Parts: sequence; C-alpha cells; structure tokens
Amino acid sequence: MFKNATVYRIGPAWATSMEEVEERLGKTRFVPCGATQPESVGWVEPRGTAHGPLVEVIGGQWMLKLMVESKVLPGAVVKRKTDALVKKIEQETGRKPGKKQTKEIKEAAVLELLPMAFTKQSAVIVWIDPKHRLLLVDAGSQGKADGVVTHLVKALDGFAVSLVQTETAAATAMAGWLTSHEPPAGFSVDRECELKSSDEMKSVVRYSRHTLDTDEVRDHIIGGKVPTKLAMTWEGRVSFMLTDTMQIKKIAFLDVVFEATSKQSNKEDGFDADTAIATGEMSKLIPDLLDALGGELAGIGAASDSPVLPGAAATGSSKKPAVLAPALATGDATADEAPF
Repeated sequence: MFKNATVYRIGPAWATSMEEVEERLGKTRFVPCGATQPESVGWVEPRGTAHGPLVEVIGGQWMLKLMVESKVLPGAVVKRKTDALVKKIEQETGRKPGKKQTKEIKEAAVLELLPMAFTKQSAVIVWIDPKHRLLLVDAGSQGKADGVVTHLVKALDGFAVSLVQTETAAATAMAGWLTSHEPPAGFSVDRECELKSSDEMKSVVRYSRHTLDTDEVRDHIIGGKVPTKLAMTWEGRVSFMLTDTMQIKKIAFLDVVFEATSKQSNKEDGFDADTAIATGEMSKLIPDLLDALGGELAGIGAASDSPVLPGAAATGSSKKPAVLAPALATGDATADEAPF
C-alpha cells in the first residue's frame, strides 16, 4: 500500500466530514489530457472502481488518490521539429529568426507535436488520519509530496498542514545511533546507509548489505560526514529507510504482519485488508519514530488528539495557520518525467 511517507500535521482549525471532502474533491476529478494539453491532474477512486467514491473510509482512516497524466515529448524530438520550422522560415524569408521568434517557433512545435505524444500516468496515495490529525503522502520526494498537499489545500476549505518536525534532527539522531551502536527502543539498524560530508567536496559514502556497527562507519561520522539515509526496522514488523529530511522511504511490511491476516479472495476485500494493515502498522510506527527523535516540536497541529467530527464547524482561532506547501511544479512540456 505505502512505499514512501512524508508526514504532515493537520492544523487544529480544520474540521469537516467525509461527505464534504468527497464533494470538494469531485470538483477536481481527474480528466485525461486533451489533444494539446501537456498535463492533467485530478482525484481518482482509490479502490480503482469507475465512478466510485473519491474518499474511501476504512477503520476510520480516509484514503485518497491523486492522478497525474503527462504528455511525453522528448527534447530531441522537439528540437528536430523546431529546427525544421526554423529552416523553413529562413528559406522563405531569407533571414534567420531571432531568439524571441525561435522561442515562439519552439512553442508552436510543441503544440503541433502534443496530439501525437504518448501519455504516462502516475498516482499518489494520500492517507488522512482524522483522529490524530495526520496526513501521510506516499511520494518519493519532498517536492512531489508538497505538490499533492497544494492540491488538497486548493480543494478543501480551511485545510492547513505543516511538516512534522522533531526536537532532534533526524541526521543528528542517526549519527548518534551509528556512533553509539545503540538504536532507539523498538528499532534496529539494518545494513544500508548513506553518509555525506558538509564541506565543499560533498563526498558521499554509501553502505549496502554491510554491517554498520563498525569503527569505519563511526570514524566517517566523527570525521564530519552526516547520515542522510539509514535503513531501519521497527518491532521486527516494518522495514524502512529514514532520511535526514524526516522522509520514510522503502517501506516494507514484513511477513509477521501478514501472519494473522487471511488472504482475501476478491479485489474489494484485498483493498480493505491492505489498507487496514498499512494504516494500522504506520499509525504505531510514526509515534514511536517521533519519540525516538526527541518528540514532536509544537506546530500548527502538534499534540492535538481532537478528532475531526463529521459536520462539525471549525474551532479555534479565526486566524488561519500558515500552509507550508509550495505551489505545484508543472514542469516543461518537453520534460521526460511528470512532476509525480
């Protein structure tokens, strides 16, 4: 279900019902790209059932899915088309187009090529834990996660979030665990990490399938290299990669998690079971990880256990908390990769 996790705290002023969220997201439901449209972004059914709900509620957890479709126009193809148009104009007019006109020609080339371009799609799972006011985005980078948050902020009135911050920086904590050879309670250090120097050399040391409780690793850290990635396992149930920016990557639920769960025979039950397992494990792992990092810094929603009551009015200060989510980067039409 989840491969990565960027964790945000939902502000205390946001209170709504699942039905209201469904209605709001329905206004930006995903529609495939038009002939000359380079990109389309919108919400789709998490369960994958056509015309189904955009918000799936399982065990009190809200599941959403954002779909991104992009036209694929390799830069080399655009360049060839642009050069051909430039050459044609030069032959017809007897002069070479200037920079401004060449830019306009390139834009025209892209517009002409878009209807023939292939499309590719990618989807991002979003999990809202309304009781504990947490938002988890399954994105591989901070920029992609913030892009998803931007779409939520635009769609949902009063929705405000901030990245979860801890008293101890993740890099500092990881350095302590590696040098002391003592991981936090409930966690074990696995066999993969990345260390980077903070000087102008920006040197990097990576360990893969390697024992980390060695003097060599310790000496690298004492010498000034900072842990930026560290593979860990929580309670022998979930393995993951912690980064210096507090992202949780390469999430894998271990066999013990599935021992008590019978395999589901149909797609619907399988989705429910997978969601229940993933949210159940992550809802325990995240608080333990925050504790291991010294606890959560007070923020716009930290330490608030108040549930989001269906149909309830927003409470608290009338001043809206800051939304810490930059605008979604749409990228260039000739890019080989979509923003998600």
